[in-house]
Amino acid sequence: MQTELSRKLGVEHAVFGFTPFPAVAAAISRAGGFGVLGAVRYTAPDDLKRDLDWIEAHVGGRPYGLDVVMPAKKVAGVSEAEVEAMIPEGHRQFVRDTLATYGVPELAEGEASGWRITGWMEQVARTQLDVAFDYPIRLLANALGSPPADVVARAHDRNVLVAALAGSARHARKHQEAGIDIVVAQGYEAGGHTGEIASMVLTPEVVEAVDPLPVLAAGGIGSGQQVAAALTLGAQGVWLGSIWLTTTEADLHSPALTRKLLAAGSGDTIRSRALTGKPARQLRTEWTEAWDDPAGPGTLPMPLQGLLVAEAVSRIQKYEVESLLGTPVGQIVGRMTSERSVQAVFDDLTRGFEQAVDRINRIAGRSGPS
Repeated sequence: MQTELSRKLGVEHAVFGFTPFPAVAAAISRAGGFGVLGAVRYTAPDDLKRDLDWIEAHVGGRPYGLDVVMPAKKVAGVSEAEVEAMIPEGHRQFVRDTLATYGVPELAEGEASGWRITGWMEQVARTQLDVAFDYPIRLLANALGSPPADVVARAHDRNVLVAALAGSARHARKHQEAGIDIVVAQGYEAGGHTGEIASMVLTPEVVEAVDPLPVLAAGGIGSGQQVAAALTLGAQGVWLGSIWLTTTEADLHSPALTRKLLAAGSGDTIRSRALTGKPARQLRTEWTEAWDDPAGPGTLPMPLQGLLVAEAVSRIQKYEVESLLGTPVGQIVGRMTSERSVQAVFDDLTRGFEQAVDRINRIAGRSGPS
C-alpha cells in the first residue's frame, strides 16, 4: 500500500492513523503506517511533552505527526473564564436536570472534570506547537481548516508537511491557496466533525480540485478493500481514526464504552452538535437525543457547547452511565466487532488490499498484483 506520498515520508503503508492515544500512534508507525497524535486534549504543555517523549521512546525511529485544532483567522485573546460567562443559565440547568434524570453522581469534592475542549483556542494550540516543534514530527495536521499563515511558514521552516481537513472541493481549494501540502478529504461517514458529502463523491472531487497536491481519503474506511477503493479514486493514502478505538493499545478507560462500540452497527451513529456545538458524528445515545430534541434548549455554538458539557461528559464516563455513554466514531463502527492489536488491524488491511488488487486485475484480464 505504497504511494508517492508514503515513499516521501518513508513509511511502508499509505495509512495515516489519527488517535488521541500515544500508544496507538506509536504502534501505527511501528506497523508501517504513519501515526498522528491528536493534541486537542492537551491544555498543559508538560502533558503533551510527556506523551511526545513516550512516543519518541517507543516509535522505533519511525515518522509520526501531530493534529491540532486551530482557527485560520487570528482571534483577539479571550480567556476561558470569559467564554464560560457566555453560557446561558438555562442551558446549565438543562444539563443538571438531564444528569439528575439519569441519576448520574457528582464528581468527588475537589475532583477536576476531565477533558475540557479548550484546544480550539488559538493560544492553547500555539503552546502545543511550541512543544511539538522541539520534536522531529514530520506532519502537522489541522482539523479546523488551514492554520494561520505564520504557523504554515513555521512548519515549512522545519521541513514539516502541513495537512488540513476538507469536507468539500471548495474548502480544499482554499487549503491549496493557503500553502497546505496535503488535503484530507473527510466524508460524511467519518467520525467527529464532518461535512455533508459522502467519501465516494468527495474524494475524486477534491483530488481533481487540488491536483497535484496529494489527498488523503477519510470516512467510511476500515478495510483493505476500502483502502484500495480510495487509492483508485485518486487518493495518495487514507486517514483512519475510528478503527483504532477498539484496539488493545487504546486507553478508553471504560469497558462499558468498549462494549458499546463493539456491539454497534453502522446505523448506530448520528451527526449531532451535542458534544462541541458543530455537527460531529458519534454514537447515538440518550444524551444526543436529549440535545437534539426540539423541546430542549438547543445546542450552543462552538466552543460554548463543549465547555458547557465537559463536566457532564466526565461524570457520564467516570460512572459509565451506559444509556448516555458515547464517543465520536464513524459509520465504520459496524466493522469494529472485536478488540485487536494495531498490528492485527494492519495485517487485515494489507490482506484485504491485496485481495482487492487481485480482483481488479482479474477483471482487467491481468494476473498478479500490479
